[in-house]
Amino acid sequence: MPDVLQSLSPPPFRQFMLAASHGHQLHVQQWGTAGAPPLLLLHGGPGSGLGPALYRGLDPARWHVIGLDQRGAGRSLPAGSIEHNTTAHLLTDLALLRRTLGIDRWWVLGGSWGATLALAYALAEPAAVAGLLLRSVFLARPADMQPFMPLVDTFLAAAGDADERSAIARAWWQLETRRATGTMAPPPEGDALAVLLQRYTVQAHYLHAGCWLQHPPLLDRLAPLRRLPVQLVHGTADRICPPDSARLLAERLPQARLHWAEGAGHDPSQPAMVAAMAAALAELLALADPS
Repeated sequence: MPDVLQSLSPPPFRQFMLAASHGHQLHVQQWGTAGAPPLLLLHGGPGSGLGPALYRGLDPARWHVIGLDQRGAGRSLPAGSIEHNTTAHLLTDLALLRRTLGIDRWWVLGGSWGATLALAYALAEPAAVAGLLLRSVFLARPADMQPFMPLVDTFLAAAGDADERSAIARAWWQLETRRATGTMAPPPEGDALAVLLQRYTVQAHYLHAGCWLQHPPLLDRLAPLRRLPVQLVHGTADRICPPDSARLLAERLPQARLHWAEGAGHDPSQPAMVAAMAAALAELLALADPS
């Protein structure tokens, strides 16, 4: 998708592979200024990996930005692996990354599934989280997943049939793109289709399991976060993560500041979303670095 957010410059000052449990190797990148407030970036999906839209718009002089590709995603290895790959494993990985980097507390920014994971992480390691910025939050409710479940079910049932899985991946991508942007485009082919198949392998695995966040539902776990600084950004026309997700979350977290992107969908490059994110980032930075 096109992205008009300001590019982060200079490029990452460090990249490395973090050895996690059960043979997973997680690709980690660090940008910005090492002595600035640390900001953890959590990508969406599940299974999507880091992308420029996630870290653009951040001032490299004011943040120490840390991003990782979650298990099976992006440049992490094994690519597309669903073995020993659950929400609990991802939370353990984030705790490991924080200890490896010697960070006591960090701010956390996540979009879509990344926002879900950010909430779960704040509940799992509350002393380590200074505050949250959540864009287009996904609450992992059955109703949130329902539009994609027919494709998830057929994708899982087609295991072993590469041609059928590819056809389902193309249909899934088109549904997702249409809901996210309101436009249609030819589905990816070749190497890009192979990457998409890895992504949907991980995503189908998570959605089929309810993201391991159903008992109790994530929305019912949030009371311990009522003192945590939270910035919410959501498009009023989002058809991937409905706007009622942000409203419900704001009700459960009355201290949260909700920024509406009027008329915006799930696409982070839409002008209203860019403006709302800029306002939320300014407020987050004022809390993280009052100077």
